[in-house]
Amino acid sequence: MNPRDIERKNYYRPLRRNILLVVIFVSFIPLIVVSSGILLHMYTNYQEKVRVHLETLVKKHKQNIDHFLRERQNNISFLADVYSYEYLSDSTNLSALLQKLQSTYGYVFSDIGVVRADGGQVSYAGPFQLERAQYDDADWFQAAIRTDAYTSDVFKGLRGFTHFIVTARKEVDGQPWILRATVDFLAFNDVVENILIGQTGFARIINRVGALQTRTAGRPVPENHAYLELFRHPDRTGKGDIRFGTRKDEHGEDLIYVAGMLKNNQWALIFQQDKKDAFRDFYRTRNIIFLAFGLGGIAIATMATVLSGRMVNRIAAADREKVLMNKQIVESGHLASLGELAAGIAHEINNPVAIMVEEAGWIEDLLEEETSCESENRGEFKRALTQIRNQGIRARDITHKLLSFARRSDSRMDRVDVNDLIRDIVSLSAQQARYNNVEIKTSLLDSLPAVWASQTELQQVLINLINNAIDAIDRQGGIIEVKTWRPAYDRVHFSVQDNGPGIPEANLKRIFEPFFTTKPVGKGTGLGLSICYGIINTMGGDIVAESRVGDGTRFEVSLPVNAPKRSR
Repeated sequence: MNPRDIERKNYYRPLRRNILLVVIFVSFIPLIVVSSGILLHMYTNYQEKVRVHLETLVKKHKQNIDHFLRERQNNISFLADVYSYEYLSDSTNLSALLQKLQSTYGYVFSDIGVVRADGGQVSYAGPFQLERAQYDDADWFQAAIRTDAYTSDVFKGLRGFTHFIVTARKEVDGQPWILRATVDFLAFNDVVENILIGQTGFARIINRVGALQTRTAGRPVPENHAYLELFRHPDRTGKGDIRFGTRKDEHGEDLIYVAGMLKNNQWALIFQQDKKDAFRDFYRTRNIIFLAFGLGGIAIATMATVLSGRMVNRIAAADREKVLMNKQIVESGHLASLGELAAGIAHEINNPVAIMVEEAGWIEDLLEEETSCESENRGEFKRALTQIRNQGIRARDITHKLLSFARRSDSRMDRVDVNDLIRDIVSLSAQQARYNNVEIKTSLLDSLPAVWASQTELQQVLINLINNAIDAIDRQGGIIEVKTWRPAYDRVHFSVQDNGPGIPEANLKRIFEPFFTTKPVGKGTGLGLSICYGIINTMGGDIVAESRVGDGTRFEVSLPVNAPKRSR
């Protein structure tokens, strides 16, 4: 690889890379901005959707649980208000009331009892042997004896299984007494345990120290101490208030939770769910968008690679054409210089040739006068002088024609005899044609009117067409036929036809384009036919080409007899 090729390679490679980067950057920036905007909008909307849905769910169940607790409390308070201490102290009456409660509300109440101010149970109805139970040390009793209505936390107590108690306090003879009932834990727990969403979403109730008041539907026991803040700020989570938030679990995973306060801020109903689970649909949609983004990115990168390659290839082709054009312009300059040199040489030769012709004629005249001089070589002298004069005249005619053709600066429009012009050009090209084993035939219409043209430029067109025909035949032997005719009153036509290899159809459409040539580099400039087209067009004429591969090529030129309306 020569240094010039290395230099070009080092130029085009960074150019292609820069184009590639620019196309990718310009294509990806809008894609990233639009995709990010869509994802952000989707995330915000989906987060709001999840928040509203969970808040509505928790609020509904909070109302159900509050209603459940309040109804149980009202049941016991109603019995304490309606029946007297003496009536309730009878276990038989108490059993009848328990049966009535269970028939009305189901087995929500497990048992019922009356407890004195000292903690001793006076009467009892239920499945357990608790007739003489003593509750003076129980936490629930200490709280219930000071409150008109009380609902305890969930505990095991004397029964050994989980439950909670609802009480109503009354007084007799100035001494307080309590009607208490045990609420079946399973009936209460079903209200909360059925709150299940997705694979990880569940609800539970905790008290002010973080102890569970319900089961967790078979889920692992969660960490509840992080939620104790709910109880420390009752002004922020007052009755009826719902709080939505996020936090980390013990494994560092993101959780979302919704909390509502129960039992006068003594309990908190908490629903929690893994964020990945809650946002599963969003993440699925996001992944689809990422996949589409990735496929789009691959398509953009592929398109950018192909596009940058094509652009660089076109730039490289344009550079090559530019270099070739420069070479052709230089070659055209050389040809112009050679033309001027040839014209100068022809001019210089013309003078001694003219003198030689004149001197030959003078010697011949002298021989005619010397009648007394008889010599056996006299006839030979006259023949030689005649030959010298004839060849001198021929050389003078050739130089005159060459000088006429070389005067390209003369573009004046005038009357031109096309037949005479063709004869001159054929005479000039005869030697080159013979050298290439080509025969030039002419078929010229007599009495052809003169056309309005520039003689020197029309000479250039003819010599170019004939030379192209000679080059096309390329020493293989062939015929070039030049014709003239007059198909219309105001037009004169001439054609140059060869029986060479012809021009392919794809190239035929481009032969009049500047610098288009099928000849090897250095042999053709690609300007000849383009110049011919421009010259004929300026004269108000037309030039067309017909060719078939294997049958030769024919150029036809049409020129006006009168001066065209178009001017140069």
